[in-house]
Amino acid sequence: MLLELEDSQLVLVDYQSRLMPALHDGAAVLANAKRLATLAHYLTVPLWATEENPSSLGETEPGLQALIRQAKGKTLNKMCFSAVEEGLGEWLRPPQAAKPPAGNARSLPKHLQKPQTGDQPARNTIVIAGCEAHVCLLQTALDLLEDEFEVWVVTDACGSRTERNRDAAFDRLAAAGAELLTTEMVAYEWIRSAEHPAFAEVLALVK
Repeated sequence: MLLELEDSQLVLVDYQSRLMPALHDGAAVLANAKRLATLAHYLTVPLWATEENPSSLGETEPGLQALIRQAKGKTLNKMCFSAVEEGLGEWLRPPQAAKPPAGNARSLPKHLQKPQTGDQPARNTIVIAGCEAHVCLLQTALDLLEDEFEVWVVTDACGSRTERNRDAAFDRLAAAGAELLTTEMVAYEWIRSAEHPAFAEVLALVK
């Protein structure tokens, strides 16, 4: 099973300025998060970010924050470790618009109907990465699985203060049904072909 671009949303969890320096291999983790945000911009993938207790841990690292804005992403401030407990699920899967009553434009032939908000196809595949992998990333991803999203964890864009905690999170997520992949795997599965219009930009990004 390959990652489907049209079904994907990207979630970046807690890449905050006061947290990143404490993480094992934090510079590489942050660099891959920036690649993911740039990919989302190139390929028009909906992008969501979170910040845990920003008054204590700081806001999203400025360089990444700029890329999130460029991709028209939205940031959720939270205190719970799982962003789902603070409403992320509603952002990812907004309520469908109520069906209009009988006798209005819905009775017209399909080619004459105007699209409704609720007609947009749901994107059920969540590509997620973040910090710390064994706390906020783990709890958010497990809750998304429980809410019947398909969850794909980008391992080289996830970090914890220790490798042991990070790897324990990956073991637990895989056992729970999440797919594990890397930033380059995301890039090439989203575009699928060297003939994709964004291939040159994606190639330069991952190389």
